[in-house]
Amino acid sequence: MANWTISDIPSLKGKLSVVTGGNSGIGWHTALELARAGSEVVLTARSDVKGLDAVARIKRELPEALIRYELLDLASLPSVRTFASKVGNEPKIDLLINNAGVMAVPTRQVTGDGFELQLGTNFLGPFALTALLLPALIRCGGPRVTTVSSGAANMGMKRINFDDMNWEKSYHPWDAYCQSKLADLLFFAELGRRYGDSAKLLSTSAHPGFARTNLQTSGPSRQQSLIFRIFGLVASQDAAGGALATLRAAVEPGIAQASYFGPGGFFGLKGSPVAIPLPEPAQDKAAATKLWEVSERLTGALWPDWE
Repeated sequence: MANWTISDIPSLKGKLSVVTGGNSGIGWHTALELARAGSEVVLTARSDVKGLDAVARIKRELPEALIRYELLDLASLPSVRTFASKVGNEPKIDLLINNAGVMAVPTRQVTGDGFELQLGTNFLGPFALTALLLPALIRCGGPRVTTVSSGAANMGMKRINFDDMNWEKSYHPWDAYCQSKLADLLFFAELGRRYGDSAKLLSTSAHPGFARTNLQTSGPSRQQSLIFRIFGLVASQDAAGGALATLRAAVEPGIAQASYFGPGGFFGLKGSPVAIPLPEPAQDKAAATKLWEVSERLTGALWPDWE
């Protein structure tokens, strides 16, 4: 088809969407466009200041937007549970977009639950959140969960280090990030296998390519060389462009289970979103099953059987 743009987003009136990490970057643009299409949107952030500011900025552009903010820190399982106990009481949730994340934290940090920060924020938090919101998602009759990954899922070790998932023996910032984003892909594929038929849940994923967001440009201690900055100007796209792959994965009608989208231009770093194959490490069903079981134990998440 021709280049996919926001004009291809169908009407979302009557739907409720949840976007994690919606206060800036790709998440903010995702929330903006879902609201523009008529969806009621719950936007999450880790602080009231950032969340309320994000809602205000959307309201300035779309005064009639049905949008609100809720506090959520995916690095805290108590925060995940508190958020889910509130939002999960909605009559239904049509769309969950697991967007929030951190990238290449330079020194090893742990969450309040004892998980390495990138694993906890990028994967284990969303894993538990999706489980807790599943009943509300199923109530809509045809839910969709879109998980935002990264091209980094096919870099680094290209596997889950089950012997040291929390990087207690050694820590490598980039490898830890790559593992967390591979975990996202293994999770999204396994989610569709487990709930696609019984619960009619559509699980999709996307990666934004090289998007100019605060994740790329102002992460902790991320100093950029002149060469990297010049390359970024050529190879990257803005946050609005980076959000397009997420939006297509989240709203395009009639797509298949486990559809995966990413930019279609300049080596997959920028451009209009297109359907792309899953990288080989994400096709490992045995690893996906093991990761699911390990993550259930780590998070205490209860995934119901759905008949």
